[in-house]
Amino acid sequence: MPSKVSQKKNLSSIQVIKTLEVLLQGDFSMQELTRHLNKTESKPIFNNSVISKYINTCRYIGIDIPKINNKYFVANLPFGLNLTDTDIDALKTLQFVVQNDMVTKNVNKFKNFITKLNRHSKRNITTVVPDEFVFSFELFERAVSKKMKIKLLFKNKDKLDCIPIKITKEDKKTFFVVYNKRIRLIDTNRLAGIQILDEKFIDPFGGEQVTVFKLSGKLAKRYQARENEEVELHSDGTISVINRNENKDVLFARLMRYEDLCEIIRPKAYREEFIQLINDTLKNYGK
Repeated sequence: MPSKVSQKKNLSSIQVIKTLEVLLQGDFSMQELTRHLNKTESKPIFNNSVISKYINTCRYIGIDIPKINNKYFVANLPFGLNLTDTDIDALKTLQFVVQNDMVTKNVNKFKNFITKLNRHSKRNITTVVPDEFVFSFELFERAVSKKMKIKLLFKNKDKLDCIPIKITKEDKKTFFVVYNKRIRLIDTNRLAGIQILDEKFIDPFGGEQVTVFKLSGKLAKRYQARENEEVELHSDGTISVINRNENKDVLFARLMRYEDLCEIIRPKAYREEFIQLINDTLKNYGK
C-alpha cells in the first residue's frame, strides 16, 4: 500500500515539472498547453482542470505565472539565476547599444534573449530602456499584472506617469483606463508609446474582489481549483482558496453546496452575509 501512495505522489510531481517545462518555452493559452503536454503522452491525461491545478502548485511555491491575453507564462523563478546589480547594469548597457546600433533583426533576437533570461531569473530585467517607448496592448496588461507604474507618450510629445487599471472599449474606440490623481480614459489613438517604470503601485481602489474561503474534510482533498483561484495547503489538512472576481451570487450558490465543510474567511462583509444566508435558509426549513 505505501508504495502505491508514493507512486501516485511522484507521478503528480512529474506532471507539475512537465507543465513548468512547457511554460518556460513561451506564452501559451490553456488550449495550447493541453496540446503540448498531451503530445508526449500515450493517451491524453492533461485537461484544463488538471493543468490549472499544476499551475497553481507552481504559484504556491513562489513561481510567478501571470495570465495575460488568455496566455500563461513564467515571469521569473524564485530559484532561478541570481543576477547581481552589476549583471543587470551590464545587460541594460548592452540593451542600449543593441537598440541604437543594430538592425531590427538583431534587436528582436536580443529582446527574445532578455525574455528567456527573465523566465529563468530571480530578478526582472526591464526590456524597455530609458527614453524608449513601444506601443503595445500586451505591455499595458503586463504592467497591470505586475502592478508597475507606466509612462504614456502621446503623439503630441506630452508624457503622463500613471497607474494602469484596465483596457476598455466604447463607441468602437479602445481606451486605456489609468489613474493620475483621478480616473482618466486615454484614447489609444492618441498614443505613440508606453514605458513600464521601475516602480510598483498600490491599487488606489483596493483592486480586484478577492474572497478567501476555507475547506475541510474530504472536500479539501478532492477540490479542483478554478482558473481564477489559488490554493494554500495547511498542516491540519484544510485548504484556503483565494478566489478572484467571481460573481458574488454565483459564488455563494456554489459554496452553499459545500455545507459545513466550507467557511468564508474574508472579506468580513461576505462572511457576515453568507452566515445570514445560511440562517435564513435554515429558518425556511424549520431548523
